[in-house]
Amino acid sequence: MAEPAPILEMTGIGKQFPGVRALDGVDLRLRPGEVHALMGENGAGKSTLIKVLTGVHAADAGTVTLAGRQVAFAGPQEAQRAGISTVYQEVNLCANLSVAENVLIGREPRRFGRIQWGAMRRRAAELLSRLELDVDVTAPLADYSLAIQQMVAIARAVDVEARVLILDEPTSSLDAGEVAQLFRVMRRLKDRGLAILFVSHFLDQVYEIADRMTILRNGRLVGEYRTSELSQRALVGKMIGRELAELERLEDRPPARTTGTLLQAEGVGRAGAIEPFSLTIREGEVVGLAGLLGSGRTELARLLFGADHATSGTLKVDGRPVHLRTPHAAMNHKIAFCSEDRKADGLIPDLTVRENIVLALQAMRGWTRPVPRQQQEELVGRYVKALRISPPDPDVPVRTLSGGNQQKVLLARWLILEPRLLILDEPTRGIDVGAKAEIQRLVAELSDGGMAVLFVSAELEEVLRLSHKVGVLRDRRLIDELPNDAALTTEVLMETIASGGGAVPGSGRHDRGDGGRS
Repeated sequence: MAEPAPILEMTGIGKQFPGVRALDGVDLRLRPGEVHALMGENGAGKSTLIKVLTGVHAADAGTVTLAGRQVAFAGPQEAQRAGISTVYQEVNLCANLSVAENVLIGREPRRFGRIQWGAMRRRAAELLSRLELDVDVTAPLADYSLAIQQMVAIARAVDVEARVLILDEPTSSLDAGEVAQLFRVMRRLKDRGLAILFVSHFLDQVYEIADRMTILRNGRLVGEYRTSELSQRALVGKMIGRELAELERLEDRPPARTTGTLLQAEGVGRAGAIEPFSLTIREGEVVGLAGLLGSGRTELARLLFGADHATSGTLKVDGRPVHLRTPHAAMNHKIAFCSEDRKADGLIPDLTVRENIVLALQAMRGWTRPVPRQQQEELVGRYVKALRISPPDPDVPVRTLSGGNQQKVLLARWLILEPRLLILDEPTRGIDVGAKAEIQRLVAELSDGGMAVLFVSAELEEVLRLSHKVGVLRDRRLIDELPNDAALTTEVLMETIASGGGAVPGSGRHDRGDGGRS
């Protein structure tokens, strides 16, 4: 059967920023009724290509053709009017407005200049029902989960007669059930003839949903491929330009080289956030936290860093009770915390890489004792090199770096303090396979060097790859703690989550009756 002609073609696209050639002769073709994945490491040029397409940046070279007509958009609104809609990883909606207002903002049905609220609500409900979403459209958007907010953004995007829908990392904050729902919606939109450009770092998801893929590396086109004709290993090789042995599971993970108990939580909890739990973390040990979104993983991590106040239980460091009422108190005990939201809770985008890296060290010293410039340059240079931060210029604004390199900057900030316990909340979310492997390798090296790590991830395979033991959470409770031995698999973890802990059918694992204590 003849393939449909592309609805969108980008040919020979070039884009240069001061000192950086972001795109060099890149081609992209999107066909109606297909899901097309745009693949590449952070910094490969994916975001820049999308911004050129939607008019955020003007191309220095090349042409864009939409439905046979050459176009050059002056901005995202003009691109949207032409039928190209984008839904970004960070949902760009107004949380204080109702669901209906967010779906139809700027396009509200009016009569004699006044908004017809009833018609707007009916239209919003109709649009959302097409996406299998039944919610109260009069409620504030803030009342709903990020997954539902993502669906609202998609409903808004397809209500403007979209011919091309761009989904930029739409699954990065969704659990398995929510991803399945999104994919059902994508297939339905595909059947209606939309061309969908799908950007994701989750390879399994790409192979589940995408018909074709275009691969970029270092701002250049590697090629366009049918997904069914390219293996995952071949894809990774094309993305990074070499075989990546680090992606293999770390077989025969050695036991932790523990020299003693570092931190003990006994009956620690926070009313309304997480039920009391008990957990022991030893020096040189990686403790993984597994559970669905909303299970309490982040809440547990924040309690151990003093970002939230515990309302019950006791914490001990080196066997002595401590009161971690603030992050500064935790830092005084050599505890560091990398938040899952590096943009909101981590980096300051307009500061340079150097300024972001020395931020925690400066906070520890106090603002009346500035870190000498020479010391800053020595420390920052060391960690820029050790973590392979790119570009290696410490004086560029951190917002200009790719997501993976921003994550490395955040890690460098805390590693400078030489912590004894490093809490990592989703440190590899939304970054490419190469950067992910580097961070995973770093965690293993830190553990082997004696640092304790609390590792939170929605990817069960990643938790198993790195951890010596795994705490399992469900419904804001720590329901089990399992040694990471040969019997522990992703299936066992999922069964433990589903069963609520205790005996897992067929796993040979049973509740020890100690409330999760080591």
